[in-house]
Amino acid sequence: MVKVSFNAALAQKDVKKDAETLIPEDETDAEAAVLVRRRYRTWCWCMCLGLALMLSGVVIAGAYMYRYYFQEDRTFYCGVRYPEGYMADDYVLSEEEGMEPARNLRQRLLEETIRVLEEEQVELINVPVPEFDDGDPADIVHDFQRRLTAYLDLNLNKCYVIPLNTSIVMPPRDLLDLLINVKAGTYLPQTYLIHEEMVVTERLEQVDQLGYFIYNLCRGKETFKLQRRDRILGIQKREARNCHKIRHFENKFVVETLICEP
Repeated sequence: MVKVSFNAALAQKDVKKDAETLIPEDETDAEAAVLVRRRYRTWCWCMCLGLALMLSGVVIAGAYMYRYYFQEDRTFYCGVRYPEGYMADDYVLSEEEGMEPARNLRQRLLEETIRVLEEEQVELINVPVPEFDDGDPADIVHDFQRRLTAYLDLNLNKCYVIPLNTSIVMPPRDLLDLLINVKAGTYLPQTYLIHEEMVVTERLEQVDQLGYFIYNLCRGKETFKLQRRDRILGIQKREARNCHKIRHFENKFVVETLICEP
């Protein structure tokens, strides 16, 4: 008698194959298509997001570079010669030549770097160590939006803030035109020296409310409020003991700003 036996493993494989054959081919194709479609959609979203991020980065970088170079073109290193004297006493008016010295005075050279931010309506001025001994190097901010001027005396490391004097300081657009014309040689102003006196009135504890540019200038430094001497009643020149001067120009003339502590 012959005994017939079957391999159990082979029998299970045949059952699995038979079960797989029972699954319709259309259903498996549909599931695979859905899976591929989902992957494709996810890939498309990732691609679009990546392109958007790259494009925004290019736009921001381009705008930054354009603005940087645009403002750099409005940075001027200037030097102006002026006679050592006073505007009213040392000059006479000539119909042919305009303002000219009434007598021979020693010529002095004042150099400074001027940066005009026309969009922000701000002028940034750096006065290096002057060739004469009685003037201090300084950084100056004229903020036309805040209507304020700030002086940072680099020798004393002190900041002084005062309302903007628009009769002395040219607006950014006018100053920019003047500097461009002087640089091109189409306009050479007859410079002269005028004086203004300031007196320290109080110390300012909070500088964060003075605007971005003045805050950056005066942050971490002793900051004081100034007032023009001619607007303070009852104060005499002899009352001011400690004075120091800053010479600068942001107009057709040189200004000597005398800052005194009573």
